[in-house]
Amino acid sequence: MSAILEAVVAELSQKDTSEYNGSAKFEIEGEGSVYLDADGVRISDEEADVTLKASLETFRGIFEGNVNPTMAFMTGKLKIDGSMGRAMALASVLS
Repeated sequence: MSAILEAVVAELSQKDTSEYNGSAKFEIEGEGSVYLDADGVRISDEEADVTLKASLETFRGIFEGNVNPTMAFMTGKLKIDGSMGRAMALASVLS
């Protein structure tokens, strides 16, 4: 397994995701995917309600609070496939 994906799993596992109802996949360019649902966070390429695609740098900025997810989306640094409602709900989980 990729050390980068393992680090993303560790970072997301520290977030309070209990309020998020659904599934999300974080597709990191050139690395793979991390999956989040009610069972927790894991490295997986399962189908999800929403898929977020970005570079590691962009995701790192979002997770650390230095990059606004909405601005990343508006500027094309973050791409979203699937439910926009689920994507919006993730914003509060990630901040």
